[in-house]
Formats: sequence, C-alpha cells, structure tokens
Amino acid sequence: MAPTPVKPKVIVVMPAYNAEKTLERTLADIPAGSVDSIILVDDCSKDQTVTLAERLGLRVIQHEKNRGYGGNQKTCYREALAAGADIIVMIHPDYQYDARLVPHLTGILRDGICDVLLGNRIRTRQEALAGGMPFYKYISNRFLTAAENLAMGQNLGEWHSGLRAYTRRVLETIPWEKNSDDFVFDCEFLVQAAALGFRLGDVPAPARYFEEASSINFKRSVRYGLESLKTVLRYHLHRWKLWSCPLFVPR
Repeated sequence: MAPTPVKPKVIVVMPAYNAEKTLERTLADIPAGSVDSIILVDDCSKDQTVTLAERLGLRVIQHEKNRGYGGNQKTCYREALAAGADIIVMIHPDYQYDARLVPHLTGILRDGICDVLLGNRIRTRQEALAGGMPFYKYISNRFLTAAENLAMGQNLGEWHSGLRAYTRRVLETIPWEKNSDDFVFDCEFLVQAAALGFRLGDVPAPARYFEEASSINFKRSVRYGLESLKTVLRYHLHRWKLWSCPLFVPR
C-alpha cells in the first residue's frame, strides 16, 4: 500500500492597514478547510481592524509603529515560517482579491507545478476596466509587466498582483529581509524569485477596485513603476558582474 501523502501546512498571511470594513468579507470567501491558520499583521491601523480580527479568532500581530507595506510583509513571512508553514498565501484583507482562489493556489504548489503563484487580474482589458481598475493603472501595469517578462524571461499575465502564494523553500531562499519596506517589495521579490530559478505562474483573478479597497495614488504609482524598473536593472548589473547586489544572493 502506498504511503498516505503528507498534507502541507497552509498559512494565510494578511498585511493589514485600516481593513475593518472589508476584513470579514475577505475571510468569509476563504473556503472552509483550505487553510490551517491565518495570521494578520496590523501596521498601526487607525480603525478597529485589530479588535475585529481578534473577535474573529485570527492570530494578530501589531506593529508599534507603521513599517510600510513591505515591512508588514516581512513580519508576515517571519511569523508564517516560525509557525511551520509549508505553503504561505498572502491575501490583502481589503477584499480587492478573491479569496476563493486559495485552494487552487495551494493545490498547484502542493503538486509541485510551480513555486510561486500570483492572481492575474488582467485576462482582458475589458474585464480589468469593468472591475474598476483605473485606466492609467491598466496601461502602466501592461507596460511594466511586458518589460519585466522580457527582462526576466517570464510569461506572467501580471507582475503587480497582491494575491500571492509561495512554497516554504522560496521564503527560505530569497533574501527578502533586505528588500524595501515600501510597495516595491513585491516587484523585488518576484525579480529575486525569477533570478534564483524558481518557477513562477499565475491563475485568473477578478479585478476589484472600490472605495474601501486600498490603492496607491498616481504619484506613488509613478514612483513604484520607476523603482520596479530600477530593480530589474540592478539584477542585470549583478548578473553581468558589473555591480554586486545583495538582493540576488540566496540566504
């Protein structure tokens, strides 16, 4: 008789900031039995996110001061690894991403098909814009994704999704602690994953833009785009041995 496969431990991490109005809806969409635990890291919210999360039975970690989006993720991943996660899924608690996709993401990782998975919100232009994605964000996302795919030899539908899932080995290899504490953390992480030979993939995810969903403004979007391109350039300078960059040296 073949041995029974060991079920991987799945932990969802939620980098939270002022998510009181959307947290419960996000949690309700996670299919029952698809995760082992949920860790919410609060980055000094000004609303009742922490109180609500504790009432809903989540494990809650509070930052004493705001550390930024990337800094929040660093705490998420440290805690997930310390808790023994085999698969880590990041879901924003602002209901912008469809949490019903969790078992699909974890299944692909569990079966060894990919090491990193993203939710792709841009299957078609019509669908993305109908979901409320601002036109300038759609255009910039398309441009940056095409440039990043070409530069890194990938074929992702979107490089800038906040719905992500990783195997434990990815987080144990990538030196994400050295990444930015700002929004460009996400791009740095994917460039690192591609540079270190991990298999990246994506699954379709509906776009959801509405008043309570978090979104950076135009000025910060421009800064994020430039920082993303800078990350790709830094990788190639490192690869060509013109400049040593610690972001691309495995842990």
